[in-house]
Amino acid sequence: MANAGGVQTSSTLNFNIGVLGHIDSGKTSLAKALSTTASTAAFDKNPQSKERGITLDLGFSSFTVDLPIHLKEQCGQTGYERLQFTLVDCPGHASLIRTIIGGAQIIDLMLLVVDVMKGVQTQTAECLVIGEMACPRMVVVLNKTDLLPAAKRQGAIDKMSKRLHKTLENTRFHGCPIIPVAAKPGGPEAPDTEVAQGVPELIELLKAQTYLPRRDPSGPFLMAVDHCFSIRGQGTVMTGTVLQGAVSINDSIEIPALKVTRKVKSMQMFHKAVSSAMQGDRVGVCVTQFDPKQLERGLVCTPESLRTIYAAVISVRKIAYFKGALHTKSKFHITVGHETVMGRVTFFRHAPSEPRTEPDPAPSTGEDPAPFQFEREYLYQEEYLIGQPRQEGGDSDGKPAAPKQQDEKQWALLEFEKPVTCPRLCLVIGSKLDTDIHSNTCRLAFHGVLLEGFEEKNYPECSLPRLRVYKSKHKEGQVERVADDYTVIGRNLFKKETNIQLFVGLKVTLSTGERGVIEGGFGQSGKVKIRIPEGLSAETKLLLSAVSRKKPKGGSKGEPAKEEEPKTDSQPISIQMSFKRYVFDPHKKMVQS
Repeated sequence: MANAGGVQTSSTLNFNIGVLGHIDSGKTSLAKALSTTASTAAFDKNPQSKERGITLDLGFSSFTVDLPIHLKEQCGQTGYERLQFTLVDCPGHASLIRTIIGGAQIIDLMLLVVDVMKGVQTQTAECLVIGEMACPRMVVVLNKTDLLPAAKRQGAIDKMSKRLHKTLENTRFHGCPIIPVAAKPGGPEAPDTEVAQGVPELIELLKAQTYLPRRDPSGPFLMAVDHCFSIRGQGTVMTGTVLQGAVSINDSIEIPALKVTRKVKSMQMFHKAVSSAMQGDRVGVCVTQFDPKQLERGLVCTPESLRTIYAAVISVRKIAYFKGALHTKSKFHITVGHETVMGRVTFFRHAPSEPRTEPDPAPSTGEDPAPFQFEREYLYQEEYLIGQPRQEGGDSDGKPAAPKQQDEKQWALLEFEKPVTCPRLCLVIGSKLDTDIHSNTCRLAFHGVLLEGFEEKNYPECSLPRLRVYKSKHKEGQVERVADDYTVIGRNLFKKETNIQLFVGLKVTLSTGERGVIEGGFGQSGKVKIRIPEGLSAETKLLLSAVSRKKPKGGSKGEPAKEEEPKTDSQPISIQMSFKRYVFDPHKKMVQS
């Protein structure tokens, strides 16, 4: 690895393209056909992947073109002269979806590869879901067109394009370009002398689709490392993509998972020495005295800028393709940053008394979500609430448009089975990855943005009580009898085993309108003594005397029972009590407004 000097980062704009699709759709062949310079992680270095013939980890490769005219105008005074496309070849094998999610945060444009013979498959749909969260633009490649009979080829391509446009109609990618390609004519076994078809046209299309990505060198440095290896006499090289901030030679960087800090000795971008790199760049960073076996992939950052958390509050949205309800207390595979762990979820929303706020922007917009407000009150939910379908406009023929689901803004508390290390405001995805990989169902359940993390191991005691999530409770009982003009005895409000002492001082209302306060228990069977500060009205006393009169007994054998008194007189007077219980209050206190 050469020392600093040579080409600087500023002359080449790096643009990250995620190559996603179902297994065997030809993603790696397409990346190879497009690429001229393969980076160290590219094209299945993993021995397990070579055996199976599929991409196991995120492969990276790149090619460089002249900066398109529309980008020159956008770039202004930035000094960019060349455009480097970095292709992130994401695995398509269903059990490896967590790897795709790890790569989704660094993608500027998605290249969705579809086998023209098969169309949209399960993982194609899951890739679409990730794409909607992670990036604003997409190009669809219809691959393997050489397998179609020449006479029927164009007809089959048109038919599949029409089907795909229909599939994408209700996504953010509606109307995106679709292009036919044969990345490896003759299939994987064909000799490499076979020339790929449609690739020059695809490169021109990609150039036309580029934009100036938001790149911000400020803030703490964070890099997703996808490969780590040693060079004799130089040190250990970590290659990856800068997710945020910037890094320069001689900076100290931390490997938070190992609690190790090292100094940057030198850097390269696709075999060219550089002295600095910033958000969005693909870079190799060389450090000394570090064993590459300790870190195959993971995060490196500015020292002490990442937090290790045991639980988190996230903004949450259900993924429309996921079948079934999302229940509180359920366990999901939670992908946060580059880690996937099991976690338990608790859903909540604004309390009815609180003013509503707009749903957060999608992560791919680059806008920060609203900060979480601990001072507000939130209502506990047994499950995520699905919004009511709402009609949106209509088309030019006056036909109504397809209804769109508008969910109320909701949050979730995630409690991880083991701590995770991640940046603030990172993308979070909840999945059911244990679902049968061959079943035709989307396993991605919800997504959101991490708003607050809890770093203390004893967070249930020290942090969660700040989270004012409550359950609304309502109890109902009956007045059994009058003790005096200011006191009644109530029954059926509590079970026999209830600790009534916890409820002393809470307010109740009688169905006749009087307000009372629980003074304490009465006897051993769950009955209570209720004080009526204003006293019972004459009408209530009359009603209660009617209720407490003994019910008439039946006659002797063979005689009918005597008639009961009119029902209106014998209706028992009910006692109503409403209160809130804060879910995370260690004292489990009842609160009334």
